[in-house]
Amino acid sequence: MEEMEEELKCPVCGSFYREPILLPCSHNLCQACARNILVQTPESESPRSRRASGSGASDYDYLDLDKMSLYSEADSGYGSYGGFASAPTTPSQKSPNGVRVFPPAMPPPAAHLSPALAPVPRNSCITCPQCHRSLILDDRGLRGFPKNRVLEGVIDRYQQSKAAALKCQLCEKAPKEATVMCEQCDVFYCDPCRLRCHPPRGPLAKHRLVPPAQGRVSRRLSPRKVSTCTDHELENHSMYCVQCKMPVCYQCLEEGKHSNHEVKALGAMWKLHKSQLSQALNGLSDRAKEAKEFLVQLRNMVQQIQENSVEFEACLVAQCDALIDALNRRKAQLLARVNKEHEHKLKVVRDQISHCTVKLRQTTGLMEYCLEVIKENDPSGFLQISDALIRRVHLTEDQWGKGTLTPRMTTDFDLSLDNSPLLQSIHQLDFVQMKASPPVPATPILQLEECCTHNSSATLSWKQPPLSTVPAEGYILELDDGNGGQFREVYVGKETMCTVDGLHFNSTYNARIKAFNKAGVSQYSKTLVLQTPEVDIKKLLAVAWFAFDPGSAHSDIIFSNDNLTVTCSSYDDRVVLGKTGFSKGVHYWELTVDRYDNHPDPAFGVARIDVTKDVMLGKDDKAWAITEGGITKGATVGVLLDLNRKTLTFFINDEQQGPIAFENVDGLFFPAVSLNRNVQVTLHTGLPVPDFYSSRASIA
Repeated sequence: MEEMEEELKCPVCGSFYREPILLPCSHNLCQACARNILVQTPESESPRSRRASGSGASDYDYLDLDKMSLYSEADSGYGSYGGFASAPTTPSQKSPNGVRVFPPAMPPPAAHLSPALAPVPRNSCITCPQCHRSLILDDRGLRGFPKNRVLEGVIDRYQQSKAAALKCQLCEKAPKEATVMCEQCDVFYCDPCRLRCHPPRGPLAKHRLVPPAQGRVSRRLSPRKVSTCTDHELENHSMYCVQCKMPVCYQCLEEGKHSNHEVKALGAMWKLHKSQLSQALNGLSDRAKEAKEFLVQLRNMVQQIQENSVEFEACLVAQCDALIDALNRRKAQLLARVNKEHEHKLKVVRDQISHCTVKLRQTTGLMEYCLEVIKENDPSGFLQISDALIRRVHLTEDQWGKGTLTPRMTTDFDLSLDNSPLLQSIHQLDFVQMKASPPVPATPILQLEECCTHNSSATLSWKQPPLSTVPAEGYILELDDGNGGQFREVYVGKETMCTVDGLHFNSTYNARIKAFNKAGVSQYSKTLVLQTPEVDIKKLLAVAWFAFDPGSAHSDIIFSNDNLTVTCSSYDDRVVLGKTGFSKGVHYWELTVDRYDNHPDPAFGVARIDVTKDVMLGKDDKAWAITEGGITKGATVGVLLDLNRKTLTFFINDEQQGPIAFENVDGLFFPAVSLNRNVQVTLHTGLPVPDFYSSRASIA
C-alpha cells in the first residue's frame, strides 16, 4: 500500500490530510491549509458589490456558476465569465510536495476558534494549488465545502496498518507494549499499569478487557458521523442530484436550486457508482497484471542478452585465435563492436524496465487507493469523489495502450563472423548481418499544380515517382514555423494530400515530405515555399471566411447550415472553435442567438487550440470570453480581435460593451463559443470592422 501514500497527502503542507474538505474541482485540502491560502479581494471587485450596483451576473447565474472564475494574465477588468474581476496577484511559493501555493494574506484565526468556526474575511478567494482554479467564497466561508469523510477513513486505516505494536497509554517514560485494552475506558494497558490503574475489583471488575489487536479493530469499526448538507447543516443527505452530480437533502429539493433537477435514490446511485468504479478497476487490474508479466519478461531478456553476449564473445575469440598473429589487431576491433552492441541492448531494455516500473507503481497506488475507497460505507462521501476516480482509472488504463508492453529490443545479436576468406584477405574481415534489410521507398514528389494556400490554411499534394518499385507505407509532412525556424511534423499517414490549418497570415512557410516503410525512411523531397495571404494595411483587416470546426469540437456539439449554426445535445456547457486561427491583423465576426431558453449561459470569445472542451468558455487559462450584458434571443454578438494592438473587444447589437475587454492578447487564437442544449447560435464571417473603430485605428 506504500504506492497509495501520495494520494493521501495534502498538496499544501505535504502531510496526511487533516479534516479534508472537497473543492468543486474534485481536489482536496486540509481545512487549516485552505484557510492559509485564502486571498482577500478588494470590496469593489467582489460579486456582492457588483450585484448591489446593478451590474454583473444575476442571482441565478451567480449561484449556478459555483462562484468560480479564472482569469488570463491579460485581464483588464472583465471576468472570464460571470462578470467577476480577477483576484489580486499574490507571490507564490512551493509546498513540500512541489505544488505552487499562495502564502497567507490575512491574520490567522483566534487560538480559541477552530479553522472551520473562525470567521472568514469578506470577499475571500481560494485557488486550488493543483488545478489553479479560483473560487470566491460565500458567507459560509470554508463551511460551504463538504468534508471528505471517505478520505479520512482511508487515511485512518492506512495509518493504523503502518503503525508499530500498540503501546501502553499510561506509561510515563518509555511506553511498554500494550497487553490488553479496556473497551469501556478505551485505554491500552501494559501489565504493570493494568494492575496499578485498572484493578479487577469494584466497578472495574465489570469492564471487558480484550487483546490490543481486537481493540484496534473495534476502534476502526466505530460508526462514523453521517455527512450533512453544506447548504442545510442540520439535514442529512437523502438523495442524489443527477444534473449537479452531488448528494442533496430533502430541503434542497423543496427550497434550493435542485428543486427542478432530476434526482435519484442515494443508495441506488451509491451502488451504481461503486459498480462503475469496480468495473473500471477490473480493466486497470488486467493492465497491471500484464505489466508485471512484462517486467518479468524484460528481466529475463537482460539475463538472456548477457548469456548470448558471453556465448558470442567466446565464439568470436575462438575464431580469431585460430587466425594466428595476423588476426590479433582485427580481433580487438570486432570485440569492441560486440561490446558496444551488448551495452546498447542492455541500455534500451533497462530504460524500458525503469519506465515501466514507475508507471506500474503509480498504477498500483491508484488501484489500492480506489479499493480502499470502495470499502467505505458513506454513500455521499463516496459519490463526492467517485466520478473523478473513475476518470482517473480510465485515463491510467488508456496509458497502458498499444506498444507499451512490447519489448523495444530483441535478445539476439544479428551478427555472424565469416571465417572463410584466405589469409591475404584478413584486413577485409568484418561482420555480416544475418538478416537482409529491405529497401527504403523512393523520395516522393510534390505536385506543385495542386499545392495552394487559402486564408490561414495550406493544401499540399504529393506522389511517388512513376518508376518506383518499392511501396511506401506512409508519408511524413513537415512545415517550419513561418519564420525560417525548425521543421515540425504536421501530418503522418497514408494519404497523398493534406490541408494544414492555423497558419499565420502574411507569412512564408517551407514544406517538405518523405516516405517510410518497415525498412526506414526516404530522403526529403525538394522544399516547397508557401505564402499565406497578405494583410490589408489600409483597413488593418485580414478578411477571413470560416465556419465552425467539427474536427476539434466536443462530441455533444450539433452542426447544421454548412457548419455555420451550432447547438448542443447536453445540458452541460460544451466548447466549439472556429476552423481558422489568427495571429496577426484585425478580425471581426458576429454570432446571432437563434434560440435562448431557460438560462443557457452561452459564452462568446476566443481560445487557444488546446482549450478545455467540456466546461464553460473562460473557466481555464486558455480562453477569453463574455457571458452577459444583454445577450437574449435574437441578439447579435460581435467579437473584434485586434492582434496589432493585442486587444479583444465585444459588441452586442452594434453597441460596444464597455472599454477594451482584454489587453496583451498575443499568440494564435481561434474564434470560440460555449453553449448547452438551451441555446443555438449562427456564425457570420468576412465582415468589416465597425466604422468608428476602423477610423480610430487609421488615425492611430
